[in-house]
Amino acid sequence: MPEPPNDQNFREIDNIPALVAALAHDDPVERNHTREALVAIGKPAVKYLVKLMSDPRSHVRWEAAKALGPIGDPAAAQALVNALEDEDTDVRWLAAAGMITLGCSGLQPLLVALIDRPDSIWLRDGAHHVFHDLVGKLPFQLARRMLNVLDQPEPELAIPQVANESLNALKTLFGDAEEST
Repeated sequence: MPEPPNDQNFREIDNIPALVAALAHDDPVERNHTREALVAIGKPAVKYLVKLMSDPRSHVRWEAAKALGPIGDPAAAQALVNALEDEDTDVRWLAAAGMITLGCSGLQPLLVALIDRPDSIWLRDGAHHVFHDLVGKLPFQLARRMLNVLDQPEPELAIPQVANESLNALKTLFGDAEEST
């Protein structure tokens, strides 16, 4: 449960733009401290971090993904899904870790991406990582079913149908709550 706001929290929230800018610092120790401060701020920092996910500098995208994961806000799901196709392997890995943290609340944009881009190897690899870690934690064997299709010799042929069926099952199970994330 988040701590109640205090004067320090308000100062940090007001300082989010400066903290976000500091994620581009040359010193990795400085970036680490900055990232930790943003994680401590939590949800108010998410919209700023999401914007950084499209920064041209990979270390900035890495820092943003590394911060978004532990915050665990479903508002970051689409940015994390997009980052599963990042040119930087480490950013892709952190994006998958963030998606795992989100669990069910991040699945809708992931399944939509798989329906739209089943031929993306990086997206499929990231989705495999996510579903592998969520086996047994998701309802109606969704993770196992998606893993089975992702493990097929030509998964891009079956992914759209299985992902669409899984998306419909999610909508039935959770209603509009999944659609709004």
